[in-house]
Amino acid sequence: MKADLKNISPKILNFAWGAMEIEGYGQGKDFKLYPGGARPWDWSETGTEHSPGIQPADIEELIERGCEVVVLSRGVYSSLEVMDSTIKLLEKHKIQCHILDTRKAVDLYNKLAGENLRIGGLFHSTC
Repeated sequence: MKADLKNISPKILNFAWGAMEIEGYGQGKDFKLYPGGARPWDWSETGTEHSPGIQPADIEELIERGCEVVVLSRGVYSSLEVMDSTIKLLEKHKIQCHILDTRKAVDLYNKLAGENLRIGGLFHSTC
């Protein structure tokens, strides 16, 4: 039986400073990943900056796509902050959230994606 691709979150095949490769979606710097897809994460869409960091507008797409678990990467050196209002929005929707440096975030995301959870994530591949 063929897998339901709209529920499968793509894996991160490779990660290095400033570059990521996503299964079925190619290479880029920063990514949004979710059940059934991936796309580049363009901070200018929502005005995201390292401080105050990941904001509710950055995760709305992950909520809309039905994520049960979200992994937020703070960058290799954890320079990207996460707003309290972002965490509260995830809690409001009863979405489990993990906030980690990018190396740990990639490992956890791939592990959870392998368990066929409806997982999403925001990944910042530098600082």
